[in-house]
Amino acid sequence: MYDFSFEITYEPGADEYVDLFIDRGSLQSEATYSCLDPTELWKLESVTGDAADLDAVDELLLDGSVDRESISGRACRSARATSLLTEEQRRRVAYTYVSDVDYCESVPLITAKYVDGGVLFEQTLSGDTVRWRVLVQDDSKIGMLYDTLSAKLGDGLSFSFEHLTEVDHWESELLSRPDVPAEQRETLLLAVERGYFETPRDVTLDELAAELDEPRSTVSYRLRRATAELAKRFADQQS
Repeated sequence: MYDFSFEITYEPGADEYVDLFIDRGSLQSEATYSCLDPTELWKLESVTGDAADLDAVDELLLDGSVDRESISGRACRSARATSLLTEEQRRRVAYTYVSDVDYCESVPLITAKYVDGGVLFEQTLSGDTVRWRVLVQDDSKIGMLYDTLSAKLGDGLSFSFEHLTEVDHWESELLSRPDVPAEQRETLLLAVERGYFETPRDVTLDELAAELDEPRSTVSYRLRRATAELAKRFADQQS
């Protein structure tokens, strides 16, 4: 197997969805795609950030009429269905299925024209940069894929190659996310972002509790349980 990684950088105004991540620094997106042929794909996307920023992204994230796949500036001609799987104060998980594709210049669908047997993709979006990891069985057509992706980019987008590496396994953080309950994960993420684990601390437990609108004892319990679970998993990985 081969891991083909590259970045696409967006200028402000080039894409309305990416613009939200440029304007709102707390937003982060991780997505996993699968594409079996050039006519359909599915996408599982997790978006995290401050509550107000997530509220702003909801409309585009869940609007099935919004094309978030094309890299050329030309809208995809396809059917699209989007479902909200998880809604938390600081996290959304959405599932998108694109089918009956007549025309769509997206990274997964372009790749499917060159690579047989199915392809798995991981996409991360932060600020103005979308980073792609593409897992393929054969690297014989990666050069043609590279040229095609570069040529298809719309105005305001630029392509940067990172690496092509042979691998014997491939891990996705989105698919292998530790099994920490949603309320514990939300509390832990907020604690990290607000500096609770810094020395000295940038925020107190009382301040976290006030922001989450939860009793202090509940926030303390969630933090203890979440950190204990992560510590156990870390220890298991070392053994």
